[in-house]
Formats: sequence, structure tokens, C-alpha cells
Amino acid sequence: MLHVTFAPENLPQNGALALLVAEGQDHSSFYKALDDATGGAISRAAKADGFSGKEGRVTTILAPGAGLDRVVLVGVGAKDAFGPKEAENAGGVAASALLKAEKASVAVAGLPHAAHVALGATLGAYHFGLYQSVPEDDKNHALAKLDVLTSDVAQADAAWPAQAAIARGVILTRDLVTEPANVLTPIEFAERITTLRNLGLDIEVLDRTAMEKLGFGALLGVAQGSENEPRTVIMRWNGGVKDEAPIAFIGKGVTFDCGGISIKPAAGMEEMKGDMAGAATVTGLMAALAGRKAQVNAVGIVGLVENMVSGNAQRPGDVVRSASGQTIEVLNTDAEGRLVLADILWYARERFAPKLMVDLATLTGAIVVSLGHEYAGLFSNNDALAADLAQAGEATGDLLWRMPMGKAYDALIKSDIADMKNIGGGRAGGSITAAQFLKRFVGETPWAHLDIAGTSWLAKGKNGQPKGATGFGVRLLNTFVQTRHEKA
Repeated sequence: MLHVTFAPENLPQNGALALLVAEGQDHSSFYKALDDATGGAISRAAKADGFSGKEGRVTTILAPGAGLDRVVLVGVGAKDAFGPKEAENAGGVAASALLKAEKASVAVAGLPHAAHVALGATLGAYHFGLYQSVPEDDKNHALAKLDVLTSDVAQADAAWPAQAAIARGVILTRDLVTEPANVLTPIEFAERITTLRNLGLDIEVLDRTAMEKLGFGALLGVAQGSENEPRTVIMRWNGGVKDEAPIAFIGKGVTFDCGGISIKPAAGMEEMKGDMAGAATVTGLMAALAGRKAQVNAVGIVGLVENMVSGNAQRPGDVVRSASGQTIEVLNTDAEGRLVLADILWYARERFAPKLMVDLATLTGAIVVSLGHEYAGLFSNNDALAADLAQAGEATGDLLWRMPMGKAYDALIKSDIADMKNIGGGRAGGSITAAQFLKRFVGETPWAHLDIAGTSWLAKGKNGQPKGATGFGVRLLNTFVQTRHEKA
């Protein structure tokens, strides 16, 4: 993780500098001092490149003078619209432009939210190079330490520990999603979660025997074709009022999904190592809440399985009995994530009686067809909960779009021989029928389902966010907790 320090807004004597510039001609005193120190090189370059401070616009000036190797101007848009989200985006863009620098600074230049700039820079500098034995790519990722120059160092220092905890949660999520499936088996995933006890999380791991006793027939049906044993992990953070009902977060953790006997096409199957992104997000979120000592009671539960083909694999047409007692006709073994969630949603409801439940899953390709890679699908049985989550998404940039639910969709999963089947009648409305399936396991508990299949991974970096695992949902749910469920 990038090492961040905050310092006064003095011109650095060497290295690379990124300067945040608001739109308009009223430049900050830092900008003017830098321009004077470089003999007008900054203003000349900005004019030549048509740089005006428009959000997302970048101009790079090499060897401008004053001992600096490089100055990067980062446009942040209108000054009065510069909020935490914009600050994080700007920090990410700045870090992306400074990745090759061994000594670098970001000047906030009189703007607020320096700690959020640092959060964005930390995430923008993220790089996963664990398996590069000859780390050629590391030449482009020299940035390890960053000075954030701000007019209010004390305020930034006070705000940073909470933002750093969030950054660690996002990075943990990204690392988990990026790991290859031969390394991150269900057992290995569970073992990594247990290391979070040092943050103060209470962690309980259920093995196959424990899950059999609990009647987890749906989850265990998915796992039966793999030699890698399944696990369910319960994480508890008790930072709120004693004995107050917790908020529950549920994550699908299919560490590799070949589709089972309903096998996926070979092209792109390697991406299915990321079919545990929902569980990774819940893990990162719980780490963030514990790391910043959130004043809330929260429980995170993840179901960790591998969906593979073998002589013991689940067959299309099998009927399984879930922990709720409801039976499921498994018509497609590639619709496995909802089977995992069915048992742990019911378990969370029955054991913890939570105020509300939010589940996250890379559940359907249909949601990508519907929303692309900009929004995650939001399904809910509670309007207030859906509105609160959508608002948190707008605030953080982890965007949600609410999708419909209803009796007509529910009828599509009616089975002739069991209580329900695990897929609808065809391709139409696939993400909706999946949500209708999950709804049958939450009872009257306020519940939301986030289908993050299109948002958990970036094929190409954008807005200062590197390509690869995004950590989508950690900041969203942290903000949701902070603004709606923590004591003021």
C-alpha cells in the first residue's frame, strides 16, 4: 500500500509533482508560486495544451525547472463542486501520472478533502505483481511514497486513519479477486480471513461437517464436484450498542466457476477466478469497518466453494433441500451462486435477526447485458433501503441502478417437482429471476441484492483506477453504514 504523508504547501525541491487545478483563471497561490519558480513554464504549457482545469484533463510538463523532473497538471473541474468523490478521482489520476516517480508529491493547492485525495492516490497506485518473477512491469510502478501538500495538515492527519482503513479494505478486496484460483481455494480464502482477527473481528469458520448439520444442502450441492473443501466464514464487528441487532452483509464466494456439468465455454473461463468478488467485497468491508472502529454492529458472512466437474458433480435435474427447508430443482449447474447465497441468507436471518441484509454477487451475465460496466444491479424488497444504497453509490462513484421485481418474474422459477427451480424460463430477465430466487430466503427482513458481475473488474483502467479488480462496493457500503447506521 502506498505510504502517504501530509505536508504544508511548500514547493518541493526535486522529484515529480502533480498539481490539482480548478477550472477558471483564478489560480491558487501555489500555482502562481510554481509558475514563477519555473519562469512561466507552467502557464505556457497549460496555454499550449489548452489546459483549463476541466475535470479529468491532464497536462504533463517535463523538466520545467526549479529542480523538478516533471509537473503534472490535473484538472478537477469547478472548485465549488469539488467534493470527496471528485477528490478521490483527482488523487487517482494524479497517482496514475506519477507511477514511474521514485519521489513524488501531490499539491492539493488550497482545495479541501486532502485525505480523500490521498485515498484516491493510494487506490490509483495499486499494482498486483506478486507472481512476476522478473518484475519488468514494476519499472512502471516505482511510486511507493507520496507527499500530499495541503494548507491544513492537521485536518488531513486527523482524517487520514479512517480513509487509510478504507483503502486497506479496497486493496484487500482487489488482492483477493486477483489471486489465481489454484492459490485462493475456499480453505485458503477462509484462512486469510482469519488473519483479520488482529483488527478486532470475531471470526468463525464452518467446515463441511458443520454445514451438513445446519442443512446447507444448496451450498454443498455446488461444492460436491470439487476436491477443494467448502467453507462458510462469519465475521462479526461489535462496535455499536451492546445487543443491538446487526447489519448483515452476505457474499458469494465461488473461488472458481467452470459451470459444473453445464460447463461454460472455454473462451474467457479464466475470468471465473473472480466469481468470488462478492465475498471479497464483504471481507474488505468488514476489514474497513474494524480498521476505522465503526460505531455499528455488523456481521459479514461468505460462502466459499468451487464449482467443478467430476464424477461426483451436481447434475442438471437434481433436487436439493436448502437450509430453509425449501427444495430447489437444479436445472442449470452454472446458476450456482444463487444456491450458495440461498443457504447463507437464510442462516444470517435465522441466527442473527439482522436489521437488514445486503448481499453482493457476481451473479449473472444478464446484468452486464442490461447495465454494462458502469452500474451494478440493485434489487430490493424495501424502498428506503434501496434509496439509501443508491445515494451512497452516487456519493462514492460505485453506482447502482435499481431493477424491477414482481410476481410475474417470480412465477418464472416455479418448478413442477420442487418448491422452485434455479433458473427462469429462458434468457429474458435472467438477473431479475435470479433476484426473485434469492428473495425467497430472506423473509420479511429488509434486503438488497447487488449484482456486481459488470463492475468487479475493469478490462481497461479509467479515471485514475487501474485495470483489473476494482474493489467495487467497499466504499459504497462503508458510506452507507457511516451515513445511515452509525451514531452521530
